[in-house]
Amino acid sequence: MDAPEEPLPPVIYTMENKPIVTCAGDQNLFTSVYPTLSQQLPREPMEWRRSYGRAPKMIHLESNFVQFKEELLPKEGNKALLTFPFLHIYWTECCDTEVYKATVKDDLTKWQNVLKAHSSVDWLIVVVENDAKKKNKTNILPRTSIVDKIRNDFCNKQSDRCVVLSDPLKDSSRTQESWNAFLTKLRTLLLMSFTKNLGKFEDDMRTLREKRTEPGWSFCEYFMVQEELAFVFEMLQQFEDALVQYDELDALFSQYVVNFGAGDGANWLTFFCQPVKSWNGLILRKPIDMEKRELIQRQEATLLDLRSYLFSRQCTLLLFLQRPWEVAQRALELLHNCVQELKLLEVSVPPGALDCWVFLSCLEVLQRIEGCCDRAQLDSNIAHTVGLWSYATEKLKSLGYLCGLVSEKGPDSEDLNRTVDLLAGLGAERPETANTAQSPYKKLKEALSSVEAFEKHYLELSHATIEMYTSIGRIRSAKFVGKDLAEFYMRKKSPQKAEIYLQGALKNYLSEGWALPITHTRKQLAECQKHLGQIENYLQTSSLLASDCHLTEEERKYFCQEILTFASQPSDSPGHKIVLPMHSFAQLRDLHFDPSNAVVHVGGTLSVEITVCSQMPVPVPVEQIAVNVHFNIEKNSYRKTAEWLTKHKTSNGIINFPTETSSFPASQNSLPALELYEMFERSPSDNSLNTTGIICRNVHMLLRRQESSSSLETPSGVALEEGAHMLRCSNVTLEPGPNKITFRTQAREPGTYTLRQLCASVGPVCFVLPHIYPVVQYDVYSQEPQLHVEPLADSLLAGIPQKVKFTVTTGHYTIKNGDSLQLSNAEAMLILCQAENRAVIYSNTREQSSNASLRIQSSDKVTSISLPVVPAYHMIEFELEVLSSPSAPAPRGESDLLGTLEPHWKHKDKQKTGHCMVTTDHKVSIDCPWSIYSTVIALTFSVPFRTTHSLLSSGTRKYVQVCVQNLSELDFQLSDSNLVDTGDGPDLQLVPLNTQSQQRIYSKQSVFFVWELKWTQEPPPSLHCQFSVGFSPASEERLSISLKPYTYEFRVENFFTLYNVKAEILPPPGTEYCRTGSLCSLEVSITRLSDLLEVDKDDALTESEDYFSTKLMYEVVDNSSNWAVCGKSCGVISMPVAAQATHRVHMDVMPLFAGRLPLPDVRLLKYLPHRSAHSSQLDADSWIENDSLSVDRHGDDQPDSSSVKSRGSAHSASSGEHKGLPMPRLQALPAGQVFNSSSGMQVLVIPSQDDHVLEVSVT
Repeated sequence: MDAPEEPLPPVIYTMENKPIVTCAGDQNLFTSVYPTLSQQLPREPMEWRRSYGRAPKMIHLESNFVQFKEELLPKEGNKALLTFPFLHIYWTECCDTEVYKATVKDDLTKWQNVLKAHSSVDWLIVVVENDAKKKNKTNILPRTSIVDKIRNDFCNKQSDRCVVLSDPLKDSSRTQESWNAFLTKLRTLLLMSFTKNLGKFEDDMRTLREKRTEPGWSFCEYFMVQEELAFVFEMLQQFEDALVQYDELDALFSQYVVNFGAGDGANWLTFFCQPVKSWNGLILRKPIDMEKRELIQRQEATLLDLRSYLFSRQCTLLLFLQRPWEVAQRALELLHNCVQELKLLEVSVPPGALDCWVFLSCLEVLQRIEGCCDRAQLDSNIAHTVGLWSYATEKLKSLGYLCGLVSEKGPDSEDLNRTVDLLAGLGAERPETANTAQSPYKKLKEALSSVEAFEKHYLELSHATIEMYTSIGRIRSAKFVGKDLAEFYMRKKSPQKAEIYLQGALKNYLSEGWALPITHTRKQLAECQKHLGQIENYLQTSSLLASDCHLTEEERKYFCQEILTFASQPSDSPGHKIVLPMHSFAQLRDLHFDPSNAVVHVGGTLSVEITVCSQMPVPVPVEQIAVNVHFNIEKNSYRKTAEWLTKHKTSNGIINFPTETSSFPASQNSLPALELYEMFERSPSDNSLNTTGIICRNVHMLLRRQESSSSLETPSGVALEEGAHMLRCSNVTLEPGPNKITFRTQAREPGTYTLRQLCASVGPVCFVLPHIYPVVQYDVYSQEPQLHVEPLADSLLAGIPQKVKFTVTTGHYTIKNGDSLQLSNAEAMLILCQAENRAVIYSNTREQSSNASLRIQSSDKVTSISLPVVPAYHMIEFELEVLSSPSAPAPRGESDLLGTLEPHWKHKDKQKTGHCMVTTDHKVSIDCPWSIYSTVIALTFSVPFRTTHSLLSSGTRKYVQVCVQNLSELDFQLSDSNLVDTGDGPDLQLVPLNTQSQQRIYSKQSVFFVWELKWTQEPPPSLHCQFSVGFSPASEERLSISLKPYTYEFRVENFFTLYNVKAEILPPPGTEYCRTGSLCSLEVSITRLSDLLEVDKDDALTESEDYFSTKLMYEVVDNSSNWAVCGKSCGVISMPVAAQATHRVHMDVMPLFAGRLPLPDVRLLKYLPHRSAHSSQLDADSWIENDSLSVDRHGDDQPDSSSVKSRGSAHSASSGEHKGLPMPRLQALPAGQVFNSSSGMQVLVIPSQDDHVLEVSVT
């Protein structure tokens, strides 16, 4: 390479820089091996390990081999790395000792002395061996002698600094091995030199950066130093590391500018605060802009110069890294940041100069990216470049407005002078773009040359930007560019073109809730619509602006007056209405019905009061405010009754409507709150935490697209409904704020009336609320007359006077004089007539209107109630007293008729269960004056008492006990209790044992009455009794009528005592008391108390020669488990049927506990043989042994005979074993025929002496 006469270091200005390696010694020898060396050196990559823990990288080494000169060695303080020789190589092919001593050694010594003088330790001696020379000279020493001498003379301990290259020009394996060894050594030494020198350079650079707070520190000097490091990385093709250096410089400068804006400024920043005199944009078509670099080096660069040069270097490296889209992203950030930095540094910039610089820079970046990408890549990455298109469009628009290219009259002289000044600041076009037809310089110069050219370029940029935004789905940004385009059209007096863009921008503002841009855009849209003559749209926009609180009061009044002016003008087409939405004119706040339940009968009057909040700034005279009502006939007639409507309608009658907080439907305030949750992702193998983050669970609610139709300002198709049912109020003045308006209507047809629309008419302009929500309805009903009868208490009690409430709903019927209710009298129920009866008359809204007297006439069959004169749709309420018969029902079951109930104290289980009162229904037929049909009602009366009876025995004496239980909630006074025998037993006497003539019976309590049965002759087989007792409520005063007594009839059979059972337990002989664990004697004595009676004649009776006998079965049972019965516990005996005939049974029992123990139970049952012929041949005892008895008795009457029941169940299980054998039957004796004289007796049992654990039974 021929160097020019004036040596300028070209390595700094070209991208072909390579690390410098000097070559000394035999230059011809080096020239011969250079082609092979330069080709083989970068072929194999080397791993470069750097300090500070930076990741190793694989690099391909290339070098610039130059002849060794002392001037190339760096001097003290020189920080230029690009001119720094990283390695020095000495080439020799000397193979003669004499030559070596004469010339080569001296040359090597001088070469090393020069290197030592400059502290250079990176060197290498290459000895080239040539077989051809070795054959020509036979007296030469072996090769190793020369190499050894060189190593001994110069290498000392660094013997590896001398290498041998054998026959480098031959093609042999030995030569290839020699080359490989040499190249490996060369690469290693180069990397060592790079690592050492770059490390030292980086340390010096950090030291310089740490001095940045000292006075006199210069950013430009530091910039040149760190850029030198970036050049070296670029030279090594480490473009990422080179880009990092420029990014660090960018960040450092930006931080200083921010600090300057905060008041902490550096002195060197004043160099960048000089006024801007050139604004020719970014230069990206040269790898290095040397003009701006020299300005930075001389500290004469402006802020724009520094930023332009810095970005051009970043752009070059990014393109090398094949990241052109990052260039576009960084460029957009740079342009915006430069604008802010100029403001922070308070740099003086001529008007429009910055717009020119930004415009040129945007187009330069776009054309630079287009030059390195194909069309398919550009189309697929529009999202990265569209921001630059948009910014360029915005700046071109600003230049057009500044230079008067958008005004109606065109630019004036001042505008032309400003245009000339701006073009002068661009300077001459750069040579690299001079031949380009569409260069940014030519485009800007042409756009500013005339109005037509500006419009052409501006429209091209705008439409291209809108198309790009639309293609990538950024509709909002496209609409914003369209809004700027609409402003341009408005300035050009083309409102028809501007309207569509204004509508699009307004739609986006509305969807996102930007209040001030909405107001501003609506003003522009109103102006556009006025110019186009779109009256309806203009009036709608004017109403929105008149209610907009972001405008001044004067502006709001202006738009309101526009509406009033149009409304006062005579219309060209009478009858034509302009329908506008009401929400901008006024808002419906609340509605109040009177009556409050919004229910009225046919012919009634209903008033509806609404509160309307006017949005207008001035009072507005309204010709008519009307409510459109939709009429619907209700098919279900019951739903329109006064009863249903009263229960299901709201009571206060006030309906509140939601208030619109803004003049646009969808705002940011209406969006739901963010629902953020933590998210953890763990490894499935060891459950370790892999990632963590935050997720939004309602993103589908936040990002859902708004309906386009709801945001448009065009008329939304509001239809004004016309119908026969309208509520109207005329000549109303709506003041600003809330206004109350009252509508009144008279109900005509029954049905449901729904308020659908609210319309306010101002001349031909109608403001309509298309849907009133929530739904508002009122009901009109036509009711049939009704009669309702219900008791005042929860239940009617039989036997005492009870009040019944009569409710007459007149409906559409008017009760005239002489109308009455005809009640048919029931036989068992009386209607009591009082001295004076009053009726209360109510309106259908339950408001009492008057009182009236009732005239009641009663005969044997009919009771007549004369009704007062009452108009339609009223209610009459009055009360009557009725009285029902108190008799108890007949006994229900056969067991009650048998009279074999146990004494009351044995029925504890039955008393635990609750009882319900017996009810009786009485049907009454009522003839009403409004109907030809009779109304039948049923009144249910409950008998307040439940009565039971039982037979008690004491030996042969008999007693009848009657229990009266009060099941009602009232207390009664009982008197004159009586029990009579209705049968044919004149010798039977019932002696009462009740001492009190009157007794009080409380709610849920019982009273017992006892009579003793006495007879002189043989007792009758059964008794037919009737119990009666007088009663009256205990809490009331004396009644005006006498009440019938309560009666109860029952029958008692087989009540005479036939057998007396007596049991006695005797201690063991020789002891005074029974002991636990010792056998004691149980003696059971069964005594017949009468001779043969009629009740004894059954299958068990056996006739012998002298007497009759019957078979009985006895059974000893201890249900309390106090005794252990030893041996047989039951048996069958033949009992003579004669007075005082006695049968005794002995058995052993053992007490199990100590204390006073009750005796075991002894039960008697009749033993009835089988009815077959051979049944007498069977031994009865065998049946006892086999437990195969058929028990014929009533379980309810013998609840304590569990052992016999168990035997019966055992028989049922084992009946298969005795199939075909005749079986005896057991029949329980009625309770009155057996008297246990030992019942209630106890035996003292003492514990045995050797017991350690004492168990005592306490009964």
